[in-house]
Amino acid sequence: MKLLVIGSGGREHAMVWKLAQSPHVTWMWCAPGNAGIGLEHLAKNGAAVECVDISAEDLPKLLAFAQEHRPDLVVVGPDNPLALGIVDLFQQHGLRIWGPNKKAAQFESSKVFSQKFMEKYGIPTAAAGAFDNVEEAKHFCNALGGRCVVKADGLALGKGVLMCETVAEAELAVEEIMIGKAFGAAGSRVVIQEFLEGVEVSLHALCDGKTAKIFPTSQDHKRALDGDHGLNTGGMGTYSPTPFMSEAQLADASKKILEPFMRGCAAEGIDYRGILYPGLMLTKFGPRVLEFNARFGDPETQVYLTRLENDLVELLNASVDGTLGKMELKWSPFASVCVVMASGGYPGSYLKGKVITGLDAANALPKTKVFHAGTARKDGQIVTNGGRVLGVTALGKDLKAAQAAAYAAVEKIQFEGAHFRRDIAAKSLV
Repeated sequence: MKLLVIGSGGREHAMVWKLAQSPHVTWMWCAPGNAGIGLEHLAKNGAAVECVDISAEDLPKLLAFAQEHRPDLVVVGPDNPLALGIVDLFQQHGLRIWGPNKKAAQFESSKVFSQKFMEKYGIPTAAAGAFDNVEEAKHFCNALGGRCVVKADGLALGKGVLMCETVAEAELAVEEIMIGKAFGAAGSRVVIQEFLEGVEVSLHALCDGKTAKIFPTSQDHKRALDGDHGLNTGGMGTYSPTPFMSEAQLADASKKILEPFMRGCAAEGIDYRGILYPGLMLTKFGPRVLEFNARFGDPETQVYLTRLENDLVELLNASVDGTLGKMELKWSPFASVCVVMASGGYPGSYLKGKVITGLDAANALPKTKVFHAGTARKDGQIVTNGGRVLGVTALGKDLKAAQAAAYAAVEKIQFEGAHFRRDIAAKSLV
């Protein structure tokens, strides 16, 4: 099989790395890819993965490339091309592609759509309201006593969420999003949710339009600084499994969330094929869905795919073909921890082009893989090219061992201004 993977981040590097292990794959392109993706080779024949300089959001150029090279499967990583309708476009031109279509991608591209769907189909979530009027939004914040979460309706790279403790903070958040356009057009409408107390975990499920196969739990670390301080980011690290949900609780969450989700999709004529990623808050009243995402999480993908024992190509084919019911997901008993190394200043402004050293030494450590996110090649060296630069990932017999292995690898890597959290997975080890 020839594959075309779309995207350039740590999630896409993890997907390319896992797909390249499949004996089914004879050639692979990644558009646009990154410096690390270009270093991957196929297990089948040793061929290098070829990076193609086309933006993940340039649908006409991606389509022209796919029509010329005829990949057997196109695999979409990021949320933006899904929201733009890349799946519908490629299918209209007879190309086989994995990921939710535009109608299904609304679960992530519109928080208003998602919130109304959850309320309609009885999926447990926070009390919330959706607003396109600033004064009405502020009034709702007041009714919640200011303890609320204000979210931009549209896509905002995982950052369009402001946590508020007081009425003044909540009103300022509404103004920043709706008037100040802190997240651009994504903030023309907002969803305001009650502030839920509890432990946050990430769930993932692979769907084929009829069946949803749930993954083990993972936990992301959204804040930039240790102890969950600082600004929200796209994710500073993650680990799997978490100790916060038993197998029985995971099965119960699947029954209360995934089953009504799939029933609701059938009722609404939504053919959901791809990854569904609900962010959950484990409250004293049970799990509550904070939001839905329509793709693999980043950096959750890095820990999931290092633990996944199935052939990912076979799973994605089953998701496209509607045959997932015949598959059984198999997971390593080992734990996985991913520590994100970011550019100094992220998620604010940061410099690019800083030379990265120590990558080979880190990758040489046992059960360790350094996934590239914001990297590029310049004058024969690998340099920083984004906010989140690397996802340093390691397996261990338990979370403590995996955490120690990941941080041992981080210590081998240097670039000017490198910033990372030192407490990834710490909540599970208290």
